[in-house]
Amino acid sequence: MPIKYKIDILSALKNAGYTTYRIRKEKLLSESTVQKIRKGEILNGDNLATICKLLHCQPGDILEYVDE
Repeated sequence: MPIKYKIDILSALKNAGYTTYRIRKEKLLSESTVQKIRKGEILNGDNLATICKLLHCQPGDILEYVDE
């Protein structure tokens, strides 16, 4: 897919104080969403919006288009 992540989202969330345990406990993202992030799969708009809210960033800060 020509869209990929620029950053390691889980590391960025962890640096912002959101461990995977906290994410699941507070139901910020589902376990399947966390697994998709680990696999590098692109998320839907709602989940991207949640990540952007938690990281105080824009989608362009975490996604990029790559010519293949």
